[in-house]
Amino acid sequence: MENYVGKRLDGRYEIIEIIGVGGMAVVYKAFDNIDNRIVAVKILKDEYLTNEEFRRRFKNESKAIAVLSHPNIVKVYDVSYGDRLQYIVMEYVEGITLKEYIEQQGIIETREAVYFVTQILRALQHAHDKGIVHRDIKPQNIMLISDGTIKVTDFGIARFSRSETKTMTETAIGSVHYISPEQAKGSVTDSKSDLYSVGVVLYEMLTGKLPFQSDNAVSVALMQLQKDPVRPRQINPNIPVGLEQIIMRAMQKNPFDRYQSASEMLVDIDEYKRNPNVKFDYSYFVDRQPTKFIPTQQLREDQYKTQLQPQPQPRPVQQTTQRQRAQAAAENALAMEKKKRRKAVGILLGVLAAVLVLAFVVWKFVLPEKNSVEVPNLVMLNFQNDVMNNEDYSDFHFQCETDEHSTAAAGTIVSQNPDKGRIERGGTITLYIAAGEEEIRVPDVYTYEYTSAMSILKAANFEVKIEKVINNKEEPGTVLRTSPAHDEKVEEGATITVYVATPGEQDPVEVPNLVGLTVSEAKEKLEDAGLELDNARTEYRASSQERGTIIGHESLGEKVLPGTKIAVYVSTGNMPTSATTTESTTESTTSSSTSESPTQDSTQPTTEPSSAPTTSAAAPTTATPTTTTTQPTTTDGPIMEFD
Repeated sequence: MENYVGKRLDGRYEIIEIIGVGGMAVVYKAFDNIDNRIVAVKILKDEYLTNEEFRRRFKNESKAIAVLSHPNIVKVYDVSYGDRLQYIVMEYVEGITLKEYIEQQGIIETREAVYFVTQILRALQHAHDKGIVHRDIKPQNIMLISDGTIKVTDFGIARFSRSETKTMTETAIGSVHYISPEQAKGSVTDSKSDLYSVGVVLYEMLTGKLPFQSDNAVSVALMQLQKDPVRPRQINPNIPVGLEQIIMRAMQKNPFDRYQSASEMLVDIDEYKRNPNVKFDYSYFVDRQPTKFIPTQQLREDQYKTQLQPQPQPRPVQQTTQRQRAQAAAENALAMEKKKRRKAVGILLGVLAAVLVLAFVVWKFVLPEKNSVEVPNLVMLNFQNDVMNNEDYSDFHFQCETDEHSTAAAGTIVSQNPDKGRIERGGTITLYIAAGEEEIRVPDVYTYEYTSAMSILKAANFEVKIEKVINNKEEPGTVLRTSPAHDEKVEEGATITVYVATPGEQDPVEVPNLVGLTVSEAKEKLEDAGLELDNARTEYRASSQERGTIIGHESLGEKVLPGTKIAVYVSTGNMPTSATTTESTTESTTSSSTSESPTQDSTQPTTEPSSAPTTSAAAPTTATPTTTTTQPTTTDGPIMEFD
């Protein structure tokens, strides 16, 4: 594994230190020289660069998650897909993971847990609206800042090929304590899988325990499939009934019995916040009413009451003649005949009605069920690799339309119609597929100092060639023009020729190594090489090196034009204390904006040479540094502002 500390990526990202090492990547703290900010850079390990399938997935997913923009989601600023180096540049967040906070507190107070889960659901709703499913929601992937703000991390990292989710192994399952039953058995997942995981996270916050525990991951996965969790109120009786109902609905085994969207779950959360005593009328299963019967004792009581009631007295018998008796018998026979006919007609009509009802039920429910299929969610899959010729989708006919305006990778399905429900077997689903940009525009770097122009062009994945042009009107080193010109569309990775003003025929000189020298010694050495010290951009940084010693500088080992100004980084002689980290023995249990294990020791740049950076007075050093360098919080938890 190559160590990039002290190097500059693409002329832009200056690597300061390692802050996390994981199974597939190393995370570094870095300084963005163009946007003048601290960032986290996750660099893919060398062994994955030779895997074409993994590289393609990495590129597609990186572009997909880059479209997310939400205050509760860690931002992705930049991605690079070079042949020798692939990395993601992310927002640098100071805080601890929600997992660490749960371990500190034991059980999180109800109001605070609701505040946290509300932010998580808002982040997921934004991602789901963009067609992105997280698939690995867990407290280890949720950052908690000292002001109570939640940041969800690692979007899209768990989205790999189907074949990787079919076998139930500890590697394939991932964070098995939080996955949904459909993930445990390797089935297709959607947004409702994330909601199951949110239910588990809320369960853990309010009880201090996980719903399923075992010595190995496979056993836990089987519990997710087969076993019902202990109800939260049996562990913590202080949990309100309505909140327990919300948890249990989110954790239903059948996805159709869960909340169907994050917004639907938020509605019930808001209702609970308005009325903590609310009880929801959830029905997870079809009601089965037992056969009604009347106990023998009840029959006896009814018979006794009937006997006590006065009985009607019979009419006095009247004397009738034979003729009257015959006439009465005829009328009675006619009445009986009419009664029989009406009864037969009634029976016939009843049978006919029953047949019609049965036919309607068969037509409405049975036949469609046999001849229709559930519409799958294909958004963000690659049509050619994931859908076309896939036997899982043999029941559908696909009509493809090109989406010229989508920013997703070429071949990615960005939307579909219909997007849910059931359609006739063999029915058509229209897929809207991203065309992808094959060409990109050349940035405008005219009048820039040529080293800055090189950084900008390299950051845009262009190769750069420098051509000197004798020009005594412009400042030496100024970019006069580029070829191709700015705003022209060219292929990614194309070579851009930069024409730089120079007062005469001058050859580039190599920047000498200034590390370990004093500022005055560095100035003399630069002048001897025909270069200048850039006093305006000199930075002072905390370091274990002797105060006043140069610990780094621009363009080390590069060739630049004579007269170029070089900025140096000078040690203040003070090293900030870093929190001791603990290596996690389970997957992704450290504080990381990319769920990687953090490392110790961080340096902090400052603009004043006379003062060394210090940690917050209100922050103890018990928190673990994260991918984005954690800011420790007190064990009493961050100060919160609730809705």
